[in-house]
Order: sequence, then C-alpha cells, then structure tokens
Amino acid sequence: MPDNSRRKDFDVTDSIQVTSAHAVCNAVREIFTSLFDVKYFSPVQQSFEDFEKLFEGEFENYMACDTFYHDKQHTLDMTLALARLIEGYQQVTSKGEQLSAEYTAIGIITALYHDSGYIRETGDSNSNGAVYTKVHVARSASFLSRYLPMIGLADYIDIAANIVHYTGYEVKPADIKLKEKKLHTLGYMLGSADLIAQMSDRCYLEKCRDRLYPEFVLGGISEVNNTDGSTDIIYASGDDLLEKTPDFYNGEINNRLNKLFNGTYKYAEKHFGERNLYIEALEKNISHLLKLLNKGKLSELIRIPLVNNGTIFANASNAEEIRKLIIK
Repeated sequence: MPDNSRRKDFDVTDSIQVTSAHAVCNAVREIFTSLFDVKYFSPVQQSFEDFEKLFEGEFENYMACDTFYHDKQHTLDMTLALARLIEGYQQVTSKGEQLSAEYTAIGIITALYHDSGYIRETGDSNSNGAVYTKVHVARSASFLSRYLPMIGLADYIDIAANIVHYTGYEVKPADIKLKEKKLHTLGYMLGSADLIAQMSDRCYLEKCRDRLYPEFVLGGISEVNNTDGSTDIIYASGDDLLEKTPDFYNGEINNRLNKLFNGTYKYAEKHFGERNLYIEALEKNISHLLKLLNKGKLSELIRIPLVNNGTIFANASNAEEIRKLIIK
C-alpha cells in the first residue's frame, strides 16, 4: 500500500514542500553550495523567482499555468530530484568528468522550465495549455532560448535547448547533439528526474486518471486519426490509462531509465545513503495499482491531489469535472 503518512504536497522524504518554489530553492541551494561556490547560484536563484512569476501568471506576456498534471508541483519535484541526482553523480565521478558549476546551474534552470511550453502566451485563444502536449518540449526550448539571455546566460542557449529534449519524445535521445559527453549525462539525469519524480508522487495514480487523461484528450494523445478516416482509441478513459500504466512502466519507462538514460537514476542512492527513495515510492505505486486492477477496484483510488496552479480547478475532483471546466 502507498505510504499513508506522506503529505500530498511533499517530496519522497516528506520533508520538502514541492508546491513551494521558496522551499525547493532552499533545498537545491543547499545541495548546490555543497558542491560549488555560492556565487554560481545567483542565476539559479533568479530563475526560481521568475519560475514562480511564470507559473502564477505574473511573467510579462504569459498567462498562468493551467495544465492540471504538468503543474508547479511536478516541476519543482522534478527539479529537486535532478539536484539530488547531480549530487550523487559528482560523488562517484572522477574530477575530469564531473559537471562544472555552470553546467549544473544550466541543468537546474532547464529543469525549472522544461514544461514551460505548456504555458500559453497572452492572447492565446486555445482553451488550455495541454493542447500543446505534442510540441511542448520544442516550445520549452524556445522559451529557454529567450529566457537565458535575460539572466546573463546567453552562451548556454544551445545546451539548454538541446538537453531539454531528454524530457520528451519529440527528438530521439540518439539524435540530441551536444558538444561534450558529460552534457549528455546531464540530459540523462534531467530525463530520469522527470520520470522518477512524477511516478513517485504520492497521488500519482489519481493524477494519471483524473488529470493526465484530460490533458491527453486536449493534446490529441488519447486517439489517433488514420488517413483512411478511421480513429484508433489509445486511451478510452482515465481508468483505461491506468490499466495500461503497468505495461508502460515495464516497457517504455524501464527502457528509458535503464538504457536510453544509462541508469543515471541510480545516483539518487548516493544522495539518500544507498537507498533510492524515488524508485521505492514509484514501485509502491505500481504495486498498489496492480493489486487494484487484479481486484477490479480502481474506484478505491480516492485521494484528491492538491491544486497549486491557480483557482480554476479548486472544486474539481475528477477528470469529468476538470473536463467540464476546460472544454466549455
């Protein structure tokens, strides 16, 4: 069974509130300054402050984040996970292969904005940012290309715009071009952090059913229109998405984590002291899901995740209610 003592808006250690940019920034700063001089953290600090503005609708020319799965909590949770992976990597890697302070800063900033492509610009007439699901990573790369010069990091645009693609499916990992091997490793950790953070979320199963599925509907992921005019249904409902999640984890996710991303998720073990709390929580979620599927009891998933990206979903507890709010 999932850990019933862990709070919904806290990380896998139940010690850091991952709905708070301030709390995660402090945790990341502690990790960063254990590795590098604090002077290199200045642009990261600024990026956390700007991240809060962007997701809350206070960043010039952008609306607030309105996607209900890819929200502020997910991004902050993922960014914290990346910092932990980097710390573990630095501990076990020879000095010549270690990441510099600058590369680490760019990795963390890219994590903070890896889903910025879901956020609509002012005047966008689309109903919700989820309509950009299929192209959101490329949009995130474009945002980073515009944002980095604002904080004095124009020289790192090419790195950020490429490593961000390790978080999506728009570019195959083998096709991502970077000038150094260690930057690919940074990308592997970025992609791994994205996966292990969301799948270890205490409310991951409910979020898949009630929030990710509606995003898939809006983003055109739930079905495929064929050239002959027929339609193939990929996910018929939130429950159907959950029913297919174990196979997705055992196939695609395991392949990405262990092969495409070179097992870099294991660096978390060094941070936590030989345990990987992300994988433990992730596997607990999958195990619980399998038990419910075997019993035909998905209805027992009754947790209501917190809403932390505005008020539009404050009274929506399931996919149908969310869909009614979004598709009017």
